[in-house]
Amino acid sequence: MYTYDPIDQRLVDERVAQFRGQTRRFLEGKLSEDEFRALRLRNGLYIQRYAPMLRIAIPYGLLSSRQLRKLSAIARKYDRNYGHFSTRQNLQLNWPKLEEVPEILAELATVQMHAIQTSGNCVRNITTDHFAGVAADEIVDSFVWCELIRQWSTFHPEFSYLPRKFKIAVNGAVQDRAAVGVHDIGLHAIKNSEGEVGFKVLVGGGLGRTPIVGTEIKAFLPWRHLLTYLDAILRVYNRYGRRDNIHKARIKILVKERGADKFREEVEAEWAHLKDGPATVIEQELRRIESRFTRPQYEVLSNETIKNEGAFGAWVRRNVHKHKVPGYAAVTLSLKKTGVPPGDVTSDQMDAIADLADRYSFGELRVSHEQNLILADVRQSDLEALWREARSLGLATPNIGLLTNIIACPGGDFCSLANAKSIPVAQALQESFDDLDYLHDIGELDLNISGCMNACGHHHVGHIGILGVDKNGEEWYQIEIGGNQAPAALGKVIGPSFARAEVPDVVERLICFYLDQRESEVERFVDVVHRIGIEPFKAAVYGNADQRAARRREPVLA
Repeated sequence: MYTYDPIDQRLVDERVAQFRGQTRRFLEGKLSEDEFRALRLRNGLYIQRYAPMLRIAIPYGLLSSRQLRKLSAIARKYDRNYGHFSTRQNLQLNWPKLEEVPEILAELATVQMHAIQTSGNCVRNITTDHFAGVAADEIVDSFVWCELIRQWSTFHPEFSYLPRKFKIAVNGAVQDRAAVGVHDIGLHAIKNSEGEVGFKVLVGGGLGRTPIVGTEIKAFLPWRHLLTYLDAILRVYNRYGRRDNIHKARIKILVKERGADKFREEVEAEWAHLKDGPATVIEQELRRIESRFTRPQYEVLSNETIKNEGAFGAWVRRNVHKHKVPGYAAVTLSLKKTGVPPGDVTSDQMDAIADLADRYSFGELRVSHEQNLILADVRQSDLEALWREARSLGLATPNIGLLTNIIACPGGDFCSLANAKSIPVAQALQESFDDLDYLHDIGELDLNISGCMNACGHHHVGHIGILGVDKNGEEWYQIEIGGNQAPAALGKVIGPSFARAEVPDVVERLICFYLDQRESEVERFVDVVHRIGIEPFKAAVYGNADQRAARRREPVLA
């Protein structure tokens, strides 16, 4: 767990005092809505459909039990007794009162937390692999590199007002578990033929209105040059990025319009002025940051044979993951129980999870970009006891990697940008597929839902993606298939949209066709889509022209 030094704490405390004054002046009428908007966004405060929404930063998804208890207390005192974990590894409060937000930020500061740069046209929260530090295939501890980038990007004077929001992901392992291909900058740690550590640099990825997979612009960047190269990329973007059209302002549009080769040349030309300059990373700086992280004091243990039968065995197969230290395991606490909005957790559950972290995982936990929580350092001998406690809390659904492990944004229930609701669709699908034996028969399948084309639910990279659209004031849903998080691939729309009530049946038809077509039990849905193409799936859903016309119905609004 990263521990603040005096400079970190001072920056956060000063920001709280600053925003307290800004909020007071706004409420007194001394700041206009337009003047206050940029200020509140830099502190994670949105105005949503029914109330403000506060996005609290959880840098690279790492959270202590003490911090989680504070989030619980804040949700209980200032909100409606729950929070929502997002795909950016942050926590969102959906019902805070504007005048109380400075008090929330002050309470967060007491446990080394904040909401700085969780919104606005700046570098947002840096995300990473939720198994960082414990994965057997790890090349570097990505937490250290994420913290280095966090310190570089926080209040960076040159990059505080970029053309648009900016997202960076770091993956420190062989397997990409951070979805680096769909970020403005994706950094994938690698080793060259001499065994030296560096990063493969991808630029211009992103979802939303114009989904694009990032382009590799540097096959191997030695680690010492990371910050100067990031400076070069952002300078080129800051100089040439569009500010006259919000829909063309992201770096992915700049890379696409200029072409990858020209963009690479411009970055290299800029980097020539920065390379080996003062921002070059030195060994002492990495060690300084590394020393601020507390580390688990592992016992000397041997790997155990874990019971693999019954309900506990099903949970072990889906929710328990290998650990690089013998005798330990990483455990995912599923926030995807049927009937619960994906990513939501109550104040009481937060307190209970904090207790679990203290008893079983050195007082730490992680937030995944799939909206679940992870206890990363559990003794194998404690797994059954942990499972029993997690099950009593509704946090042991054995569905990680399966269809009901749905990623979903809050949608039209909260977001003012949404065209349609996401939560009712997720709940209907959970109920339709609430048969664990059937889920396990289907096998690995990612299903993602977004309430609008901003794609906060990452529907483009779901094996099945669902997008809410508006048609003459009514809610309809487009279906995409064939997307993938890593290696990144974008799904394709199969045809005309459906009314909400039709969506579970459409997904059922897709699944049935997939089960008929797969050649082995290990062939995933997305593999079959790539093997035979989307047209056969489309025919399975829509039928011929006459059947398709008969299936079109008026939307059913719930």
